[in-house]
This record gives sequence, structure tokens and C-alpha cells, in this order.
Amino acid sequence: MESNFILHAKSKEFYWEGQGQLSIKTFSNGIAHYRTNQGFFAVEDSRFLLLNPGDYAISIESDQEVESFCLFFQPGFAEDIQRSMNERNGPLLDDPFKPIIDQSGFFEKTYEMPPGLSTLLDQMKSGFAQHEGDHIWREEYFQHIMQHLLLSQKESLAKVHSLSAERTATKLEIFHRVSIAHDYIQAYFHLPITLEQIGKASGLSTNHLLRTYRAIHGTTPHKQITSLRMERAKKLLKYTGSSMMDITLDIGLCNPVSFSKLFRKHTGLSPSEYRKKVILDKNFF
Repeated sequence: MESNFILHAKSKEFYWEGQGQLSIKTFSNGIAHYRTNQGFFAVEDSRFLLLNPGDYAISIESDQEVESFCLFFQPGFAEDIQRSMNERNGPLLDDPFKPIIDQSGFFEKTYEMPPGLSTLLDQMKSGFAQHEGDHIWREEYFQHIMQHLLLSQKESLAKVHSLSAERTATKLEIFHRVSIAHDYIQAYFHLPITLEQIGKASGLSTNHLLRTYRAIHGTTPHKQITSLRMERAKKLLKYTGSSMMDITLDIGLCNPVSFSKLFRKHTGLSPSEYRKKVILDKNFF
């Protein structure tokens, strides 16, 4: 019988495709790209990917070692934890959205890493080698982590419930498609992607995409892409000596002058001023 297990590894280059259990994927010091029949996903430090059982492919291509820490859950484990939480606390969510997970599984997407889950994963990563063979220690962590995943599912269902469509099935489908669009942006914001490409990837018209994306994420695709590009630019300015042209191209733009104007608009500093400030701050401290 399949059991709960951990996969912890480091690699600069890696590719694998096949079938896996219900799992969460976390990475540090770089990015891993996943492909499933649901869409494309990019996973880095501040996020985790939740995959239902099924086929997927993963690829890593990096100049430095990317560290992976992935947890795989045995069939029925999530349902058992959900039942125990309901018995202890009462139903986690009223109809028409219970149970939180059903035959369709979790919402398969990347999630922001909440502090509580991040702490549990860090503790598990640092301690699991020392506790190798300690079944009780490992299973306690698996249970606590699954409780966090179920609460994340509950939060996603609350967003589904807030949508304006009349039928629950329609709300679920809209949320699913917007999640695909959101993860497409996360995966490809560093390329010159268009609204039409995002809509095609998620199966939404551009008009429907704009309305529903704002309803769920509180912003527009364009603003989300710009925010991600500026955050990457900050990291490149802070941690590398890359030229302005290289940084411009690396975040999906073509013109360094346009990049400089956009960066100043979002930070109040030009890229070169920001880099100098970072260097001064490092020397000061």
C-alpha cells in the first residue's frame, strides 16, 4: 500500500515525468516548473504547489543547486484528517461546499506560503533526517500539515462562494480557470506574454478573464505581471551584477528606458539608484 513519504533533494538540472500521489511541492534557492493536464506551474521560495494524484512533469534548469522538499500523502489520508477535524470542531464549512474535498480533490494550483505552514515545513526539513525511522514523529507532522492544506482549501472555497454566478458548478469552473490563468502568469511573467495568451491558456475570453481575475485576486493580470517583474528586478539588482539590458530582457521587457521608468514609478528610485542604495545599506550594516 502507498504510504506518506518525503522527497528531499538538490539539483541544478532535473527532469521527470510520471504519475504521483497527492502531494505538495516546495523549493528554495531557485524555481521548478511543473506541467499537468490542468496547466503550467512555477514554484519558488514563497509558494507551494498542491497536486492531486495523477500525471505530471517537473523540470529544473539552474546555475545553482535548487533544493526541493516535497511531501506525498497516501490515498485516503486527507479524507481521514478532514473527518477528524469535523468530529472535533464541527463542520468546517456549511453546505453547499461540504465536504471540503470530494472526488475531484483539492484545487490544483500554487498557493502563497502561510507562516504556520512554512514553520512546520522548516521544522520537518531540519529534523526528518535525525528522526529517520521514527514513524510517530513523521506522521504527526503529516497530520498537522494536512490540516493547514484543508484550511487553505476552505479559504479557496470561500472565494468560490463569493463569485456572482448563480450555480455552484459555474463558480467552481470560473475559479478553476482563473487559477490556471494566475499560475500561467506566475510561470511566464518573465516573458512578453499577452492577455490573449493568458485567456487561451485558461479557456476564458479576455473580457471574462479581466472581470473574474479582479473578483478573485483583487487586481488585474497586467498589474500582477508588473508586480512580479518589479520584484524580480529588485532581486537581480540586489544580488547580481547584471546590466540594465540583461535585467530588462530577464523580466520580459524589451526597452531599458521603459524598464527604468516603470521601476521608478513603483519604487521611487531608478534601477541604478536602487542598486546603489542596496550596496550602501549592506556596507552600513
